[in-house]
Amino acid sequence: MKLRHLFVLPFVAAMGCQPMQRDYDSYDNYPVVEGDWEEMVYTPEATQFALWAPTAEEVNLKLYTKGVGGEPTQTLPMKAAEDGLWRTSVDGDLNGQFYTFDVKVKGNWLGDTPGVWAKAVGVNGNRGAIIDLKATDPEGWEQDVRPELKSFADIVLYEMHHRDFSIDSLSGITHRGKFLALTEEGTKTVRGQKTGIDHLKELGVTHVHILPSFDYSSVDETKLDTPQYNWGYDPKNYNVPDGSYSTDPYTPDVRIREFKQMVMALHEAGIRVVMDVVYNHTAITDGGNFERTVPGYFYRQNPEGGFANASACGNETASERAMVRKFMVESVKYWVEEYHVDGFRFDLMGIHDLETMRAIRKVLDEIDPTIYIYGEGWAAGAPQLPMDSLAMKNNIDRLSRIAAFSDEFRDSLRGPFANDAQGAFLAGYKGHEAGIRFGIAGGVEHPQVNGEGGHKVPKFWALQPTQFISYVSCHDDMCLADRLKATMPDASVNVRKDLHKLALTAVLTSQGVPFIFAGDEVMRDKQGVHNSFNSPDEINAIRWELKKQNRDIFDYVSGLIAMRRAHPAFRMGDADAVRKYLEFLPVTEDNVVAFRLKGQPNGDAWTDITVILNARDRAVSVDLPAGTWQVVCRDGLINPDKGLGTVQGGKVNVGARSALILHR
Repeated sequence: MKLRHLFVLPFVAAMGCQPMQRDYDSYDNYPVVEGDWEEMVYTPEATQFALWAPTAEEVNLKLYTKGVGGEPTQTLPMKAAEDGLWRTSVDGDLNGQFYTFDVKVKGNWLGDTPGVWAKAVGVNGNRGAIIDLKATDPEGWEQDVRPELKSFADIVLYEMHHRDFSIDSLSGITHRGKFLALTEEGTKTVRGQKTGIDHLKELGVTHVHILPSFDYSSVDETKLDTPQYNWGYDPKNYNVPDGSYSTDPYTPDVRIREFKQMVMALHEAGIRVVMDVVYNHTAITDGGNFERTVPGYFYRQNPEGGFANASACGNETASERAMVRKFMVESVKYWVEEYHVDGFRFDLMGIHDLETMRAIRKVLDEIDPTIYIYGEGWAAGAPQLPMDSLAMKNNIDRLSRIAAFSDEFRDSLRGPFANDAQGAFLAGYKGHEAGIRFGIAGGVEHPQVNGEGGHKVPKFWALQPTQFISYVSCHDDMCLADRLKATMPDASVNVRKDLHKLALTAVLTSQGVPFIFAGDEVMRDKQGVHNSFNSPDEINAIRWELKKQNRDIFDYVSGLIAMRRAHPAFRMGDADAVRKYLEFLPVTEDNVVAFRLKGQPNGDAWTDITVILNARDRAVSVDLPAGTWQVVCRDGLINPDKGLGTVQGGKVNVGARSALILHR
């Protein structure tokens, strides 16, 4: 984008700083900081401050004794330095103090900001905090290691919101709604059902995907006794945990230490941690940290010169600009190195350019190639870059080892995002079998996926099945139980239970990476609310009494996960192997999909695993080859260890609205 910026900018001369006029013809011409740099570096002897503000005429550093309120104890001018940076150093031990920057552009002071790179903040994130980060490490942190992960194909994702997961008064959890909730062992309901981290271990998931946990805007941390709720997709400070999930948002080191305690506890439980990141937009534009530091630079502009809005949240960030890309790359690197995070889910990843996502994959590979990256392969509007340059779902085949959600599989199972009342395969609507086959194959090209009929999958966009997230519901939409109620309002509870199990069977037998929305395993609901981003706990909380009430669903889902983890045929992880070993079987009925994993793929102990998904309201017959077959799943029950009896080849019945899984 060619925009003309005329600012009086400092220039670093050999003998000192002399102001001069700098004419930036383009955002591409802004200076780029080479190498590593930090906005605040603390030592007991002195604290160094640096701010990248190339269009500034002056920059002041303000020091405070408190994170909120009061006047600055010092206001210090910063000096122009290299690469658009401004620097200053303050002698003495500033540990426990707070700071802001104030930038002057075009004769106007833009207002206090903790900068864009604050790593510790005061309450509500309005001031940066000066702390010793090493002092935030919990005991044993240096020995913390990631649970083993041999392949992305081995992942089972579980998406949760801190508050949803633990706020219920029946959870038995002490630190309800907090990071520390995921450190408490032995928690149970009054009926003896495991909750919290023990529930996750009992379920068998490998990765917990936590909704935004960085510092966000919408919850007032000074009023945590007042009911407040938000998913957190409104970023404020990207590189520090949110204070509302800590036990003390006023003391900067507490939220950092407690986040680390959470990660360490999950690692000790054998579970990796995925962080939901929202680099595509910020909560506010004017008055936000980016605009108060380098006006215009961090955001894309529309042809009229205003802020572009592909996020539908008021702005879209400009990942293609060098310092925005550097910010994103360094930010994910920081969360991995400082907080031991094991993966990232990118919100509206389609707003980001391909080159930036490749740079992120590269830097994470240099640290640990088992760190998983996936995201939403779309945007809320048309971004201000050509579609073929963006990390959209249809461009995933141009990215290596980065995954995207499959809305095709989701919508083929339960109906389109845009119409809550419209069903699909689960509700008995014809013509969605190709989308189910597409999901079972993990989105990779397969000669049998489209088959006959008018409903075809438009593009095989995954090069490998590990680039394909298989799911039927997530936080952003009706959860599965609500969707089944909306699409089948006259169905009984038992019918919806059967279809609930069938949907999760499809997800967990897919060659893609399975993804479960927290609470779906106990048939949680959100009282029909589609977009519950700021709905109260009464809507969003998982009610733990459901685990007793719907124990059959929990046992079924945990059985599916155990089967998947024990049998590598369900997670081949290679497109060629999927094409070789996955065979879709002929069926004569609509709303039935059957497939076989031929032989013993990936050295599986089972032979010719066969899965039949029947969404019809009556039993169907499917032909099996001659011989004796061991049944492991039938009529809403599963027992992958001991099985559920045997059947002989020939015609085999599959119950209404259920799955049949068997092997030779």
